[in-house]
Amino acid sequence: MAIDATQPYDDDNIFAKILRGEIPNKTVYEDEHVLAFYDINPQAPQHILVIPKGKYVSWDDFSARASESDIAGFVRGVGHVAREAGMVEPGYRLLANIGQDGHQEVPHLHVHIFAGKPLGPMLAKG
Repeated sequence: MAIDATQPYDDDNIFAKILRGEIPNKTVYEDEHVLAFYDINPQAPQHILVIPKGKYVSWDDFSARASESDIAGFVRGVGHVAREAGMVEPGYRLLANIGQDGHQEVPHLHVHIFAGKPLGPMLAKG
């Protein structure tokens, strides 16, 4: 079920629980700004989620409230994960679902990295 990205941060969301170590994950990369882990329901041969460690509901929330170091750390973390996973040369897709129309399912900012096969064009259907 898609969430309303304008609502306050929910400390009980699944990614908050993963960050607190309450739910296990298959960590790919972690530093002071991000945690990256394999998606439990992969949509491509390689499907990694990257989340900031701060309490941000959406891209809008993050871009408005995050510190410069958190923003830089998140962007650099996403790039680091893609490079280390060997995704740069063959190519990959980044996706961030935001809000109800974007079908965001977890109220914690996250970026999906898809790779491992030709992904085809993005087609928006009205």
